[in-house]
Parts: sequence; C-alpha cells; structure tokens
Amino acid sequence: MEEFVLKLDQLSLRNFVQELSSDSATPGGGSAAALCGAMGAALSAMVARFTGGREKFKDAWERMEGIKQESDELAERFLALAQEDTDAYQEVIAALQLPRATEEERAVRQGALQKAMRKASKVPLETLRASESLIKMGKEAVEKGNPSTLTDAAAAVHLAHTAGTVAAYNVRINLSILRDDAFVQGCKREVEDILERMEAFRGEADGTVNAQLP
Repeated sequence: MEEFVLKLDQLSLRNFVQELSSDSATPGGGSAAALCGAMGAALSAMVARFTGGREKFKDAWERMEGIKQESDELAERFLALAQEDTDAYQEVIAALQLPRATEEERAVRQGALQKAMRKASKVPLETLRASESLIKMGKEAVEKGNPSTLTDAAAAVHLAHTAGTVAAYNVRINLSILRDDAFVQGCKREVEDILERMEAFRGEADGTVNAQLP
C-alpha cells in the first residue's frame, strides 16, 4: 500500500490550521515557522511592488526590484521548507517505530534515528538561514519602502524574526539527540551567530518604525 504524504501547499488556510491543531506530530512548529517566513517574504515583496514605479521613490526603484525578486524566491523557499520539515519529522517517527527487541535491531534503529535527527536538524537550520535573509530585506523595506506600507514592512521583519526564533528552537532540540559532537557544536555556533545578527536587524528596524509612528 502506498504511503500517504500530506502536501501542505494543497491545504486551505483553515485546513492547515486544523492539521496543526490535530493530535498528529506533523505538521508542527517547524512548518508553522516556515509559513511565518513565507508570509513575511510575501509582505516584503508587496512593499517592493508598492514602491517601484512611483516617481517619488525613484531612487529606491533598483533596490526594490531586487527585493521583489529575492522575496518572491524566498516565499517559495519557505513554503518548500514547511513541507521539508514535516517530511523530515515523519522520518524521525518512522525510525522511532523500528523494532528494538534484539541488540542488532537496536543498533539499526539507533542508526536510522541518528540519520533522521541529523536531517531534522538541518531543515530548521535552513529555515533560520532563510529568515536571516528575509529580515535583512525587511529592514531595507522599512527604511526605503513606500511609507504607506511601513507597518507591512515591519510585519515582514517580525515574521522573519519569529520564523528564525522558532527554527532555532527546533535545531537545538533535535541536536540534543545527536552523537556527532562536531556537527552539534558547529550547528550551535551558527544558530547563536545568526540569532545575534537577526536581533540587531530587528532592533534597527523597530527604531526606524517607531520614529515614524505617532
């Protein structure tokens, strides 16, 4: 019998939320984080479209064109990562369900679990990396975009920050099971570095937004 694979991009918003609230392990926080990123990227692209072509913002046209294209690509990447996160954790579940009655079975199960958890760590790490790319563009959209879309650009920044924060949590919890110390320490350092940079971008963007709001 062919295994059923849930395709998140084929669900309505309501059905996605229902799947998220169900007693199934997937989709979970990692997919939700990636969806936050996709919405943030879409808002960043929207700001760029509302800015480009308007004469008063001509100095920003070239960069807005770049932001539009990069944000559209990032939105697609985040949607793919939402599915990848669900698929990766399904592999973890499959590994956990392997038999472990004998020493040999336990060794096979442990090998499969280590492989699955490594993949389950890499996917949210990619979400975190994409979130950093998005928050940089969101900050530019805040600073250079059409003022009428200021809070949309700010939303892009905060959605990116949320996506990155949740993705980082998922990387860290999945690393806790891995036995490859070099891989674990490398991932931890990268997570810390990216989060530090993202926090700085968010703070700068918030300063710009708050200076323009009543």
